[in-house]
Amino acid sequence: MPEHPWVAAFAPASVGNIGVGFDLLGHAIHGPRDIARVRRITAPAVVIEAVDGDVAGIEAIPLDTARNTAGLALQSLRQALSLPYGFALRLEKGIPLGSGLGGSAASCVAALVAANALLDTPLPRDALYPFALDGEAISSGSRHGDNVAPMLLGGVTLATADRAIALDVPATLHAVVVHPDQVLETRRSREVLAEPYPLHDIVAHGAHLALFLTGLQRGDLDLVRAGLHDVLVEPRRAGLIPGFAQVKSAALDHAALGASISGGGPSVFAWFASRIDAEAAAPAMRQAFVDAGFDARAYVGPVAGPRAALLGPTPASQTSGARAAHLPFSQ
Repeated sequence: MPEHPWVAAFAPASVGNIGVGFDLLGHAIHGPRDIARVRRITAPAVVIEAVDGDVAGIEAIPLDTARNTAGLALQSLRQALSLPYGFALRLEKGIPLGSGLGGSAASCVAALVAANALLDTPLPRDALYPFALDGEAISSGSRHGDNVAPMLLGGVTLATADRAIALDVPATLHAVVVHPDQVLETRRSREVLAEPYPLHDIVAHGAHLALFLTGLQRGDLDLVRAGLHDVLVEPRRAGLIPGFAQVKSAALDHAALGASISGGGPSVFAWFASRIDAEAAAPAMRQAFVDAGFDARAYVGPVAGPRAALLGPTPASQTSGARAAHLPFSQ
């Protein structure tokens, strides 16, 4: 019996939280991405054959299915559907570890999208959400969908414990995301949030979130600007990111609607009313990190970023040769 073909899928990086929506909001970005290659195997198990890529610290990513975000997500899918077969998995990491760009989430989302294409009856995209949450929980220590939801659906999403909802986004909105040569582990960035918050901060946060969501729904950028202020998480995490204050100031000085920490950091994002504004701000934001002593890369693209998608079948003989930059981009 011939082997089943390998199927490849990518998942984009993402901005978790979007400042005001801790563990609830996120959006996909044009920039780095992870690629998963999956094929069906006879054994009723998930086997991680390799993890490749040009990401520092990649050797620390476990091949043990139970400790790998993508591996556990596929195992969760198998068990939920009572599949009599299993999957072989190869990952190619393109999203830096500890970057605040959703690297752990991208691996499990890409793997799920590829595996879903191999099912006899593929599931609707939103039905993959709980399995992605299962995988993401290994990395973050909790089930939150602010990264996996936008990767699955594209654009801006609202992610709760049991549903992922795509939100309306004005087409003119663009983001700049700057990733410095720093590493900040998700668990460390969550530790600083343990102390209770004063009630007046909770009330202010609720007001900002309401303004932000209403602004998106109405396409009212003044409301988006009024709401894009993180009074809960950013003040506690800012000190973990050398250069953050200068990068945020550079964004606001260049007409940003708002700026804050991407996910758990250390990456920083800012939203702008147009691509022209975003492209004008990106060099200044990057330079602010450089001035703080850290090289950095800046990514510019629509806030309504791409969702994870298939890259097409990959012959088994090619599974170890291709690089992300050499594969066709698909949306």
